Amino acid sequence: MAKAIYTNVPRQLSDILKDVRNGRIGLPDLQRPFVWKDNKVRDLYDSMLKGFPIGYIMLWESPVDYDDKKAAIGIGEKAYKVPKDLVIDGQQRLTALVASMYGETVKDKNFQDRRIRIGYKPQTKEFDVWTQAVENNPEYISDISEAFSAKENNTSGKFRKDFIRRLNESRIKRNELELSDEEEYQIEENINELLHLESYQIPSLEIAYSSSEEDVADIFVRVNSAGQKLTENDFILTLISVYEKDRRDQIDKFCADSRIPADKTSFNHLLSVDPSHLVRMTVGVGFRRARLRYAYMILRGKDLQSGITSEEIRESNLEIFKKALDKVVDLNNWHGYLNILKEAGYISDKLIASSNAVVFSYVLYLIAKYDYHMDSMRLRKLIRKWFFMAAITYFYTGNAESDVEKQFADMREFKTADELEAYLQRAIDARFTEDYFKITLPMELETSSAISPSWYGYLASQIVLGYPMLFSTTPLSHMFSAGASGTKNAVDKHHIFPKNYLAQIGIEKDRDRNQTGNFTYLDYNTNIHVSDRRPQEYVVAFREKLGDEEYFKTCSQHALPDNFEAMDYFEFIQKRRFLMAQIVKKAYQRLCNS
Repeated sequence: MAKAIYTNVPRQLSDILKDVRNGRIGLPDLQRPFVWKDNKVRDLYDSMLKGFPIGYIMLWESPVDYDDKKAAIGIGEKAYKVPKDLVIDGQQRLTALVASMYGETVKDKNFQDRRIRIGYKPQTKEFDVWTQAVENNPEYISDISEAFSAKENNTSGKFRKDFIRRLNESRIKRNELELSDEEEYQIEENINELLHLESYQIPSLEIAYSSSEEDVADIFVRVNSAGQKLTENDFILTLISVYEKDRRDQIDKFCADSRIPADKTSFNHLLSVDPSHLVRMTVGVGFRRARLRYAYMILRGKDLQSGITSEEIRESNLEIFKKALDKVVDLNNWHGYLNILKEAGYISDKLIASSNAVVFSYVLYLIAKYDYHMDSMRLRKLIRKWFFMAAITYFYTGNAESDVEKQFADMREFKTADELEAYLQRAIDARFTEDYFKITLPMELETSSAISPSWYGYLASQIVLGYPMLFSTTPLSHMFSAGASGTKNAVDKHHIFPKNYLAQIGIEKDRDRNQTGNFTYLDYNTNIHVSDRRPQEYVVAFREKLGDEEYFKTCSQHALPDNFEAMDYFEFIQKRRFLMAQIVKKAYQRLCNS
């Protein structure tokens, strides 16, 4: 039997929570988005009160060479300036308990502070999520943190008496009998049961600091915390939270700001940034690595070339990490890069099929700018072409980490900006071949998927070319501008051959009717006019209104074959897919020449 790398130590919940609050145990979840719903926290208390098991807590002892770190995890002043144990599994449970028992704030998905408030009904020993109704109901302790606070302050007796007094006053107002002595005694006992939850026994699996980061990381990504699969991202961000708190704060602030419109912040319309994005970017820029497993090795002080781990290497790695992160979160870099993507037609998150394309292209942008000192105009043009290609050809999907690792390995041989530019241009040319535009892209457009890089690329191409919506003078780009949608869209994605019309002629499968080759965007009034009429009917009115020259021009801009309205439907979408691919090619040529 293999030797276990952990020790099973049963502990009282109060001891674990005390160590979390004083900083001896590092619990980063108090600083990052808390994913549990409040009703799951309520159920956790219900299980504990009934004596059910709630799982174990897994801890990893910090290595001795971190003893001199001057940082603390969590909120407020800590008795320990550096955690001695790191929570590997059980972060969400401990966060839920610390926050709800002691009134600590957590972050929501938008990185805003919020409270977890759980109510308790002593008469029936029921828990409930806080609502205004719970707050107003005298039968409830509306927030259990008040009871635990009273216990900490040695005022539990007064707290219980006050609760009983308020409940009796409420009963008198409702012309009901006051509580009997037996009922008062039962309420006191049930409040005590609540407070005794701090004595709940929970298994603690403690991993020695001597265990390698590879072993612990493997454990981390294998274990489940109440069904919540842990990831490499979680592990890396946990390490940053514990050992580089200021950098974690910097990361979280950038991510939070990216979601809230405000000047001079990271807010943008393309990507709501997650901490994992910034870790990938930083490791890519600083260490030319794409695989996340390298990040936790770096943070633990491993030389990725020699495999040696030491305090000196750790300090050197952290210095590189910090400098790279500063480049990544520099707002001039960030917004300058996003403006390049907008020039490539990607002006909205509605056109982004993969965040990897945004993340890794940003890494290339920063490497070209800082390591190869590429001038700004040349850099803009290169990254503009690169992202356009990468987004539409699925370059960063599939085995993205392996592909980027190879790319980074190739780039280590380059000494000049000319070499880097030539290398990236060769990669673009290898994908944007004549066969790609004549065969591959039309085949990729043969899809009804709601998320399609080829469809988004076609729309981005129309934006690059400045085309208006079909049968309209309004630029398509306006459709994707902020605030374009309300309770009724100002524009609509519409079937060129309407769905109801196709059903009438026997084409009933949604996969056939919802082909990207059958879609376009119309403004609201045009959409109403088209409605469910067959193309031969609505085309007549628009051709008369626009005149032949403008009519054929708009058909060309929207890849509509001549006399499309009279075509067999399947012949139409086949020909249109080819024409859509030619519009993408034309947009790429525009990007090359502008």
